[in-house]
Amino acid sequence: MPDCRSIQVNTTPAYGVTIAPGLLAACGPRLRALMPPCHMAVITDSAVAPLYLDTVQRSLSTAGFAVSPYVFPAGEGSKTLSTLANILEFLAERRLTRTDCVVALGGGVTGDMAGFAAAVYLRGIRYVQLPTTLLAAVDSSVGGKTAIDLAAGKNLAGAFLQPAAVLCDTDCLATLPKDVFADGAAEAIKTGVLCDESLFSLFEDGTLSAEPAEVIARCVGYKAGVVERDEKERGERKLLNLGHTVGHAIEKCSGYAVPHGHAVAAGLAVIARAAEALGWAEEPIAARITACLAQNGLPTGADYAPEALAEAASADKKRAGGDITLVVPRRIGLCELKKIPVPELLNVIRAGLEG
Repeated sequence: MPDCRSIQVNTTPAYGVTIAPGLLAACGPRLRALMPPCHMAVITDSAVAPLYLDTVQRSLSTAGFAVSPYVFPAGEGSKTLSTLANILEFLAERRLTRTDCVVALGGGVTGDMAGFAAAVYLRGIRYVQLPTTLLAAVDSSVGGKTAIDLAAGKNLAGAFLQPAAVLCDTDCLATLPKDVFADGAAEAIKTGVLCDESLFSLFEDGTLSAEPAEVIARCVGYKAGVVERDEKERGERKLLNLGHTVGHAIEKCSGYAVPHGHAVAAGLAVIARAAEALGWAEEPIAARITACLAQNGLPTGADYAPEALAEAASADKKRAGGDITLVVPRRIGLCELKKIPVPELLNVIRAGLEG
């Protein structure tokens, strides 16, 4: 296949991430090469189903798989215990067994929901990721994190379950609204700030739109290495939460009206300004980061009081006892984990909003 990139994720079990055009139409034979014929439950949402569900069902059926589709209402508001319960009941009604497979067709919400359902149904069955958004392609489809939201906060119930495969069809990016594409850009820019100034520079000069496959491959390659070294997020993998403490707080304060990528972008800008203001950064970084975010159609601040954001962030899953771990940029390409007492979080957020 032309312009095809493959990345191996050496977790237990290991799996491959394939990035290429036309993969949804070819998903059946590609998955047939990995597993014998079985029952495939394709989980997707109401926005993605009209675009891609028929193509995926046709490819899977032609390859010899039995297919049962399940469609839930699109949006973060569906990432709940109720939706999870409905998916689990669906899997049971269709009598899927441990030799069968769940297919997550969609963006980050679908991947999280379908992956969590696969993790807990029959104490764990196989699942594969077919990401259709840039955000899912560069981040959430890889690494085995699955979760749902609770009233107290985002992603507070979940499980680690690595997918059997990830097939990223770059043709899907052409159908994304500008704001949805920007959501993924936020996670990609975050990766550049974390690990590689040359990657970050691609987002400053417009390469993300011109060569998305190259950007996806570099982001996935970095994340794969981190996940291999710290699969269950006990240390290094926490770095991938850059921008997420404040980002998740923004999502919660907005009633999840602010999309995840936009919230992460604002959270990244806040922590960059705070790092400069509090003397944590080795060099000036905030202006460059905020300019890059703005150039890619992303916010660089939040319209919520620092007190409200600090209260929302205090329930974040990165809290441990009376402390919370922040990911702090030292310079572009280098970040560190910094544990602070929860009461100090308010001053950090203030510094980041006012900087």
